[in-house]
Amino acid sequence: MYSRRVGDKVTEFGTSGMLYRSNKLMYDRATNTLWHQFLGVPAVGPLVGSGIKLKLIPSLVTTWQDWLESHPDTTVLSIDTGVYPRASYRPEGDPRSIYFDYRSDPETMFPAPHRSSLLRTKDQVLGLKLDGQSKAYPLDALLDQPVINDSLGAKNVVVVTSPGGAARAYRRGQYKFSSPETSAGAEGVPLLRDQQGREWQAGEEALVLAEDPSQRLERLPGHMAYWFGWFAFNPDTEVYSGVGPSP
Repeated sequence: MYSRRVGDKVTEFGTSGMLYRSNKLMYDRATNTLWHQFLGVPAVGPLVGSGIKLKLIPSLVTTWQDWLESHPDTTVLSIDTGVYPRASYRPEGDPRSIYFDYRSDPETMFPAPHRSSLLRTKDQVLGLKLDGQSKAYPLDALLDQPVINDSLGAKNVVVVTSPGGAARAYRRGQYKFSSPETSAGAEGVPLLRDQQGREWQAGEEALVLAEDPSQRLERLPGHMAYWFGWFAFNPDTEVYSGVGPSP
């Protein structure tokens, strides 16, 4: 998810129908520049070379049930667009989904020449980038370890994953977190416990100390993607091995 602000203006984006490295190219309706979906930078058009990069905003893939529990007053984007039938918006894991066959097929629909055998082509990963370093966290590892204390480059991070696979990453400073016996607080917000026994709430913008909300640890934006897609744009990426840094 990106901010729609391009320079000092807010613009609208659309889907071009074109791909680069088997990944979607979007376009802005102000200049018709094509943009890399994965990088947030111009690919073809008048804004190439401008130095403009869209701001990546933290987001997550989750279930409607989990989202509604955490955000009961949420607004919802209507799927009654008049363009596609409602059935087109079924979750990819639903056998009736138009994407189900693609998701279950181990191969890509279009060529993806930049590949790595470290993971399977369509393994799902949470990709993080921080200070020029990148790292992929396989979804299987995230589900197996709901709280991962790790480092990316010289920075300490923590990745928190719900049973439904919704993964959030935060800076953690010198804290080391674990999951308390009760892992969800008010309105379903995930809870963590630091080494001093204090509880933190894993919010959408920050990790917040329950007893003192002024103490916050920044949430990090990331990409939930297929492995082939992440690797195509991050060939120097690390892959989480299942073991974090030493305490």
